[in-house]
Amino acid sequence: MIVLGLTGSIGMGKSTTAGLFRARGVPVFDADETVHRLYAGPLAPAVEAAFPGTAPAGAVDRAALGARVLGDADAMKRLEAIVHPAVRAAERAFLATAREAGAKVAVLDIPLLFETGRDRDVDRVVVVSAPADVQRARVLARPGMTAEKLDAILARQLPDAEKRARAHHVIDTGAGIPAAEAAVAALLSDLGAS
Repeated sequence: MIVLGLTGSIGMGKSTTAGLFRARGVPVFDADETVHRLYAGPLAPAVEAAFPGTAPAGAVDRAALGARVLGDADAMKRLEAIVHPAVRAAERAFLATAREAGAKVAVLDIPLLFETGRDRDVDRVVVVSAPADVQRARVLARPGMTAEKLDAILARQLPDAEKRARAHHVIDTGAGIPAAEAAVAALLSDLGAS
């Protein structure tokens, strides 16, 4: 089974691209979705202990947690020490299930793939990209997003140009969904998994 690491900076269309892989029957592990699930209960006590007031009702308040950790490297490291082991365990279970099912390709959708060194754990890296103006417009259209929050998020992410340079494959979502669909189909065909 070929394991693809899917990544891309915020607002580049990574979630949409992951959906395009799913639509073609490729199993996709969504690291962000897994964190949401873990924050809804299993990790809430540990997060609350490390960051009091961020999970008062037995589920992590992502906005409160974000306010506590964004821009604070030490706080982010403490949070990652809680979250990453649980996400990795879920990922291992996902890959085992995909292998047992006979999947030719599986996708690990990991936003900070390069930043966390996870590119070493996959067979091929797929970077989703779009022009900077398209990215900024997409992100600033999200509820509750501000230019300051976007800048703080981008400061934690490898620049798009560097991600593209390190990728095995680039999916350009700036040209629209039909073009991205065609790129996903071509990639799967090249991998013998179409």
